[in-house]
Parts: sequence; C-alpha cells; structure tokens
Amino acid sequence: MQHQTQVKHLSLYHYNSCPFCLMVKMDIKRAGLSIENRDIQKHKKFEKELIKEGGKRQVPCLRIEKSNGRVQWLYESSDIIQWLRSYQPA
Repeated sequence: MQHQTQVKHLSLYHYNSCPFCLMVKMDIKRAGLSIENRDIQKHKKFEKELIKEGGKRQVPCLRIEKSNGRVQWLYESSDIIQWLRSYQPA
C-alpha cells in the first residue's frame, strides 16, 4: 500500500461525474498525495466559494494556498496535472 502525503494547502474543487476531474484525482492518487476534495454538487458552499473566490464555476480547479497567504486558482486538468507532477511536498 502506497503512503499518502497529506497536503493541507491544496484543495480540489470537482464533482464526481466530471471526466476531467477524474483524471486529476487519479494523478493525485498516483502521486501519493492526499488533498481535500470539495464536491461542488454535493456542497453548495463549495460551489459558492469557487465562484466568489475563483471567479468562475469551472472544474476541476486546484486551490493553492501559498506560504505568503496568497491563493492561486488553477483551472484546466492538463495544467493541474502538470503542476502536480512538478510539486514537491515540504
């Protein structure tokens, strides 16, 4: 069994029937990361958060909280996967 690294400053906005979200979730699992999943269909507060703070209702979206407190909203599954593959947990 692969050890998973809990990453507290990352959150994935998604919904289960989204094929692009599934690709990102598979890559997260492959990388051995444990990231908070925020299903925007099951929890309306996550949908509202995504629209208000991220600027649009598009999934998948990776919310990245940087060490300086700034937040980056990363859209597009290919961009998220590329970012995850270059990510090195502290």
